[in-house]
Amino acid sequence: MSSSLVETIDVKAPVATTWALWSDVTQWPRFLSHVQRVDPIDERRFAWQLSLPGADKNFVAELTEVVTENRIAWKTVEGVHHAGVVTFHRIDASTSRVALQIEYDPQGFIERVGALTNLDSVLANYDLGEFQKLAELTAESGGTRDA
Repeated sequence: MSSSLVETIDVKAPVATTWALWSDVTQWPRFLSHVQRVDPIDERRFAWQLSLPGADKNFVAELTEVVTENRIAWKTVEGVHHAGVVTFHRIDASTSRVALQIEYDPQGFIERVGALTNLDSVLANYDLGEFQKLAELTAESGGTRDA
């Protein structure tokens, strides 16, 4: 069983800021609630450490497409099946839209229930909200990395 989700959020921060935060994989634990750690292996691959209800997961993903200030796509190469893309859209000079699309294979009872009840969508929306807060705070402070 494969599951997918698509979520978007408008952020009061320029695309350059939203891109800078999301393109730095080491920042992901700051706004992705289930991501404990992301360690770059090389310029294309990185190791994820997740803490999910009922299970901790580790896997390796690789970047499949990077278009600066436009899109970042990845897929797993070890561990669970997971693929995603984040796109960045300029609404105006100070606002951007971030769209997240993920496809994954739920494993175990809790993940299957999450997919069936749209709990995964709720979690994605929560994480996008956390990203929005971080990006807007970063934009307000005039920075792109450390808020």
